[in-house]
Amino acid sequence: MSKTLISSFPQKLIAWHQVDGREGLPWQGVKDPYAVWVSEIMLQQTQVATVLERYPRFMKRFPTVKKLAAAPVDDVLAEWAGLGYYSRARNLHACSIEVMERFLGKFPGDPLLLEQLKGIGRSTAGAIAAFAFQERAPILDANVKRILARLFGVEGALQEKAVNDLLWSLAEQLLPKHRDDMPVYTQALMDFGATWCTSRKPVCISGTRKCPFEKQCQANLSDQVLQLPRKTPKAKSPEFDCDMMVLQRGNAVLLQKRPTKAIWGGLWSLPESPWRTGGLNEVASLQMTSKALLALTLPEENHLTIGRHCKTLIQGERIKHVFTHRRLWMQIWHVSVNQALEFSSENLRWVSLDQLGKYGLPQPIKLLLQGLSLAHGDD
Repeated sequence: MSKTLISSFPQKLIAWHQVDGREGLPWQGVKDPYAVWVSEIMLQQTQVATVLERYPRFMKRFPTVKKLAAAPVDDVLAEWAGLGYYSRARNLHACSIEVMERFLGKFPGDPLLLEQLKGIGRSTAGAIAAFAFQERAPILDANVKRILARLFGVEGALQEKAVNDLLWSLAEQLLPKHRDDMPVYTQALMDFGATWCTSRKPVCISGTRKCPFEKQCQANLSDQVLQLPRKTPKAKSPEFDCDMMVLQRGNAVLLQKRPTKAIWGGLWSLPESPWRTGGLNEVASLQMTSKALLALTLPEENHLTIGRHCKTLIQGERIKHVFTHRRLWMQIWHVSVNQALEFSSENLRWVSLDQLGKYGLPQPIKLLLQGLSLAHGDD
């Protein structure tokens, strides 16, 4: 490893940031550890453009860790709706309660203590410590891994423990000597990976800008920029299908709260059948009856009693939703009932279409029901 590069990297990167770093992001320059933490969690698996819209809204609704801890988890999930990876929202809520109980509402500055909190990994702990407390703590998100693998010509897949350990070691060696430089250095790392040393069109390939590290970058010198870092080929995502029931009574629809550890955990969705592999059986769909649908989607309820009150069964659209590691085809069925029905499960609830905004809904279900709400409003 080049000692010259290691010693010069921090100040070169900071100098780059003063000219070409991103500006105007609402979480930049923030020293409140709570605000830093929320932005870091939200940015983990969500595009910046989306976070730009949703972060200010979330902070307005839950301006302090105390407010977040005191809120019902359903309110937090409702505010998170559409951002995906809902375990992040559940962990945010659980972590806020931890901070209130263990640290009297004040985030610790020690990254090792931060890492012990729910949903905070080593890199996120480093970011909070660096931004809010000026601690010399490294970060190693996907952007930083890419920068370091290219800069130092690190071979091997990122999933390998030896490679990951080497990248953490490099991240620590590259830290500025002075604590005061940590916030701008950490932001510069994030910006450089997000805007210049990008995955598919880094500036050294596109020729749009002159990279400050082009004469020291091992990937550039060996013409391997697009080959590093190496990744393990992804397996083809499995496909599943299920039936979902829109059970409607006037302007109210039946929602079901999903199990915490399931996909879309803790959100409110439509009653659904178990998932099946291999794609939707079109013949079976054409033979669907109200009785069969109720048995599939509400197996623990008295579907015979419910079935007597069903007026219509209409086959709706087939919706495709892509998760990170799987695809789901949802066959929608519309059923109307002619009277208020009571259910034994506390996880089933009639909700007025104009009250859907108070519930955390999976994005495809939210869009479906919004369309239903508009159609109902036109009646």
